[in-house]
Amino acid sequence: MKNEISIVGMGPGREDMMTLQAVRALEEADVIVGYTVYLQLLDGRFRDKELLSTPMRQETERCEICFGEAQKGKRVALLCSGDAGIYGMASLMYDVGQKYPQIRLKVIPGITAACSGAALLGAPLGQDFCVVSLSDLLIPWEKIGRRLEAAAQGDFALVLYNPGSHKRKDHLKKACDILLQYMEETRICGCAEKIGREGTKVTLCTLRELRNIPVNMFTTVFVGSSDSVLINGKMVTRRGYKVEGNIAVCGDN
Repeated sequence: MKNEISIVGMGPGREDMMTLQAVRALEEADVIVGYTVYLQLLDGRFRDKELLSTPMRQETERCEICFGEAQKGKRVALLCSGDAGIYGMASLMYDVGQKYPQIRLKVIPGITAACSGAALLGAPLGQDFCVVSLSDLLIPWEKIGRRLEAAAQGDFALVLYNPGSHKRKDHLKKACDILLQYMEETRICGCAEKIGREGTKVTLCTLRELRNIPVNMFTTVFVGSSDSVLINGKMVTRRGYKVEGNIAVCGDN
């Protein structure tokens, strides 16, 4: 639709892991705007579209490009990895969009790494969980640390986004040291790397072992709660059912 920008969550990037709504929004767009790497992940599928990109850390400029193209009457789609509203561009687009009241915004949900990574590991998020990014580019590390402490004290399962990069090699170790103040060393953890892409890798470990596992921006880390166990090589956070034979009944019954 003209005068409307679709903010599209593309999931891990593979078309069979996109929602039909996301694929349809990209098909209907005249212009697709995104981070250079995300556009490359489309693998030529939308080569007939006008593709516009900016490098990392030029997110605000990317938003401005979207509104500029929409003002020309073009149908615009802004491409985000995972889900557009979870560490994605949707919130920034709404902020920037205050200058462009005539342009409507539509968020198209996608499969975030918490979901796709959990599926690879088993069922680590079967109960209450928290998602925390370890990137301190926009959030002070002191605030991140307080959030980790609160999640650990609340006995939540944890999903850690952006656990490491070339400039943040020790952030996961620092996070583990915080969690070890409240959790046992043997707490089950897992890592999912390059989810849905070539070279997908899954690792299971203890919280103590997690401190020394190499991670990068393509890794999503899962830390279990006290209800998390290993079942047939899979990380599972139990919901509280009592299993009797082949029948599961609610723990309150």
